[in-house]
Amino acid sequence: MSESKKSPEEFYAKLKKQLQDTAMWPSEYLYKFIVPTKGEKIAQVEDIFNNMGAVIERKQSKKGTYTSVSINVRMKNPDAVINKYKEVAANVEGVISL
Repeated sequence: MSESKKSPEEFYAKLKKQLQDTAMWPSEYLYKFIVPTKGEKIAQVEDIFNNMGAVIERKQSKKGTYTSVSINVRMKNPDAVINKYKEVAANVEGVISL
C-alpha cells in the first residue's frame, strides 16, 4: 500500500481484480510480511495460517530488528486471499504487508 493517498478499500479492490485476471482459482499464493523480530509478532502471523498446509519461511534482517515471513499457501479465491491480509493487519500490530 505504498501509494500514499489510496484507501485500504481501493487497494484491496485493485488487488482482487489483479488476482482474478492473473490466476485460475483455487491457486497457490505467496504472502510476504515484514514484522518486528522481538515479541510474538512472527508467531501471530504464523498462527493466522495455521492448519492450512502453508509453507512458511523466515529470514531476519542484517541487524535482526525485523523478520521477513513468506507464506506459500493454496487459497480458494481472491476474496480468501484478501481476507487473510485483513486478518493479519487487524491482529498483528506493526506488520507490513508486501
